[in-house]
Amino acid sequence: MTVKRFVPVTAVGVGILIALALPAVPQQRKPLDEEYREIAGKLIGAAMVDTAGWKKLEYLCDRIGNRVSGSATLERAIQWGAEQMKADGLENVSTPPVDVPHWVRGKESATLESPITRSLTMLGLGGSIATPPGGITAEVIPVSSFDDLEKKGRAAVQGKIVLYNEANMGYGRTVIYRRDGALRAARLGAVAAIVRSVDTATTLQTVHTGNMRYADDAPKIPTAAVTVEDAMLVQRLYDSGDKVRIHLEMAAQTLPDSRAGNVVGEIRGREKPNEVVVIGGHIDSWDVGQGAQDDGSGMVAALAAAHIIHELGLRPRRTLRVVFWVNEENGGAGGKAYRKSLADIKSHVAAIEMDGGAEKPVGFGMTLKNGKDDRSMALVQEVGKLLEGIGAGRMTEGGGGSDIEPLMADGVPGLGLRTVGTHYSDWHHTTSDTLDKVDPQDFRECIATMAVMSYILADMPDTLGN
Repeated sequence: MTVKRFVPVTAVGVGILIALALPAVPQQRKPLDEEYREIAGKLIGAAMVDTAGWKKLEYLCDRIGNRVSGSATLERAIQWGAEQMKADGLENVSTPPVDVPHWVRGKESATLESPITRSLTMLGLGGSIATPPGGITAEVIPVSSFDDLEKKGRAAVQGKIVLYNEANMGYGRTVIYRRDGALRAARLGAVAAIVRSVDTATTLQTVHTGNMRYADDAPKIPTAAVTVEDAMLVQRLYDSGDKVRIHLEMAAQTLPDSRAGNVVGEIRGREKPNEVVVIGGHIDSWDVGQGAQDDGSGMVAALAAAHIIHELGLRPRRTLRVVFWVNEENGGAGGKAYRKSLADIKSHVAAIEMDGGAEKPVGFGMTLKNGKDDRSMALVQEVGKLLEGIGAGRMTEGGGGSDIEPLMADGVPGLGLRTVGTHYSDWHHTTSDTLDKVDPQDFRECIATMAVMSYILADMPDTLGN
């Protein structure tokens, strides 16, 4: 007969059997605000005493100045930007070429000729054609909206200068008159279009320039912006029953495209160098002011954030790449060229842009291609807790920037730094966009906010959008 041998089961053996039988329990993830508390504190502390970033912004504004696409000052800024990235320890610095539009403002003026005579404060809109030699003198017809324009119709508009005089209803709503005003007026026979400056409700004779567009199905007519005060004056004169006439002269011209370039540098990732978090702002500006808030502050803050990370000896898991995008203001060629240069869009795990000025930061807005994502929002909110000490911890849905839109359209999570925005719309695109409008303390807080978010997104175990 066969003797069966009894083998006792030990406690250890029972434990092994039970462990094999039970489903695996996922390891608990440490919240990001706990895991990165010490590093975030170092980044914020370094940013709060940083002076190198301010010195860069000061040089850019005072020594180089405004940087419209196609200008010699933009070329200087690109060269300077690459030099600064190298000096700040960034790797793989390059200036990949980008062809950009070359619009030149030229001499311009607007004069109210009747029922009174006085000059008007104006700026031609970017991309506008010139007036004929000697200018245009025509009767003005004010309208409050595109609907009002259409109701007045061709009989009322033909041969006149249309003045768009809608009160400010927020930049996003009002900017359509700057962009499409000439196009819509030309379709009804107008000889020129003037836009009430896209501004806040109160102003101090400040006039905003900005981009506009034409279309193949309408004549091209010259277009400009005037101050809120001048637009209201013209409206009052018109409402009094008098015929109002304006003389407009513009020598604007669009030259052949010019060769410029983005500016790129990076801190290579220590474990996953082929995964990238890109951070930046745009290097170009309009041809008035110094481009301090829009967007010298954004591009320099991004570089200053990377410089602080480098100086603290931190190297994230993934590559942190700084980009100064070119031609944001009148074409977006830099952002499009950057996207086109990427062989694999999946290499980019996040994109961060600062293009809303350097007033006091309040947090970030985030956009994901597939819409709401509770997991990703929870992750950035954990990062936000680390920024609450400087009042920049609010994380909301919806954000990004025009330079990173091509990346976002192909699925890259996009974040845009948000500020209190108290005066940005007063300053940007104007002669008042100068260094004195940037508060050094607010600027340092923006640097800190950018440094903490970009470093953690480049270093944390998970990525957004998964």
